[in-house]
Amino acid sequence: MIEVKNVVKTFDGFHALDGLTMTVPKGGVYGLVGPNGAGKSTILRHLSGAYRQDSGQITLEGQPIYENPGVKRRIAVIPDELYYFGSATTRDMMRFYRDMYPTFDMERYKKLRDAFPEVDERRPLRRLSKGMQKQSAFWLALSCRPDYLLLDEPVDGLDPVMRRQVWSILMGDVSEHGTTVLVSSHNLRELEDVCDHVGLLSHGKVALERSLSELQGGVVKLQIAFDSAEPPELPGDLKILHTSNLGRIYTYIIRGNAQDIQNRFAQFMPLFMEALPLTLEEIFIYEMGGEDYAVRDIVL
Repeated sequence: MIEVKNVVKTFDGFHALDGLTMTVPKGGVYGLVGPNGAGKSTILRHLSGAYRQDSGQITLEGQPIYENPGVKRRIAVIPDELYYFGSATTRDMMRFYRDMYPTFDMERYKKLRDAFPEVDERRPLRRLSKGMQKQSAFWLALSCRPDYLLLDEPVDGLDPVMRRQVWSILMGDVSEHGTTVLVSSHNLRELEDVCDHVGLLSHGKVALERSLSELQGGVVKLQIAFDSAEPPELPGDLKILHTSNLGRIYTYIIRGNAQDIQNRFAQFMPLFMEALPLTLEEIFIYEMGGEDYAVRDIVL
């Protein structure tokens, strides 16, 4: 488990992280989403041990990460801007990773060659396309057999087929080996099918952090038609986040248990009533209540 408590980081007076607190459970996929400039890459650099926080605590299973080689060997990172030695090939970087990570699995490296057939491991990385460089980065990181894998905009530059391939391998590692994956992205739609937990980062803080089941089970979209032209007066204790209508069909976004809410609306004898699942985009929009236009940008 990774725990971040009240972390502050400033650059020339600017608070890139402003009291950030988050918990990444072990053995699952945590999606960290937020608009550009929210602090996603900054916190990932702290979690990888590249940055030292001004204040607060960052620990991996109770141990500090910064200047702790034993902990860092358990972490592999794929940053948004990939780094490799000037004229290095994938094979050269493999030798480097093999020396750095005691858990490097040479047999897996050979098997993963078939998963990334477009990557010529003897060709300099600087001569490869962005997509091929990203494939190489996954090839190397997955061969390290890390306990924790930190990904910053991981599938940018990959075609749809390769995206599915990469996610399939990642989910296999999570289920079979208990790998913990932290994915930073500005695209919530990309993470909806793979994340166990989601954190929304805004202005250097985690504004909302919940498990996927809590998010999806705590808000319901109810479509309903009443016998009268105007809707009845609804109980004041209903936590209605949004109301809209098209003719006599009313749509309510309500915080609470779906079955309980339907039971309460049933007393009005509606002509039609249906509870619909919400996407994570919709949940975040209504949970955040339009707090920040930048937050809305990532979910619309």
